[in-house]
Amino acid sequence: MLSRDEKDEIEDNYYRIQDNIIEAAESAGRNADEIKLVAISKGQSLNKINFVRELGVHAIGESRVQELRDKEEKQPEEIDWHFVGHLQRNKVKYLARMDNCNLIHSLDSLRLAKEIEKRAAKNKREMSVLIQINVARDENKFGFMPEDLIPFLEKAEQFDNLSFEGLMTLVPHYDDNEEAREDFKKLADLRRRAEEKGFEMPELSMGMTNDYKVAIEEGATMIRLGRELFGERQY
Repeated sequence: MLSRDEKDEIEDNYYRIQDNIIEAAESAGRNADEIKLVAISKGQSLNKINFVRELGVHAIGESRVQELRDKEEKQPEEIDWHFVGHLQRNKVKYLARMDNCNLIHSLDSLRLAKEIEKRAAKNKREMSVLIQINVARDENKFGFMPEDLIPFLEKAEQFDNLSFEGLMTLVPHYDDNEEAREDFKKLADLRRRAEEKGFEMPELSMGMTNDYKVAIEEGATMIRLGRELFGERQY
């Protein structure tokens, strides 16, 4: 059980984030309802997860397959689980077996796409994915280079069990959020070019604790927040 102080902290965080989402959306002429908060629950308890769900957060993101499996097994009731971390091919089978793993944010290679397709077909399901783009060309980040997106999508007909829902990026930690803004603009522009080629890309997953307001101003439909919402990790 959570203490009253823990609940108060999370509740205060949640409403502050909601105010920031509304402010950032309005400054860009957008509707705040277009933006989904994905609560990153790495190192957080199920008690905290269930409390943020009570507040109105529906999408819960995990970055480690084992932690996601453990939490799903302890609470098999339906949670809208998202996988947001780097996904190794040998771990795909576990996500494919989870009916409530509704979105993978981190499809970062053709080889991974083929593995997800294989495991989805084996489990007789469709798996929704976001294509991770390394817009900053950061050697420490995973993802397709921007120029490789369209050629990849042109091969996508081979994937009968994958649903490509949009794009995701992880930007470096910048001292100035205006540098992050340029990366977010690049991702939004890349989506526009993909859609001009006939590829629907409704989602843009971009923006974390330090830069989510800028990401919203540049078109994010999903933002990923952990400690900003939950407070410090419990383990």
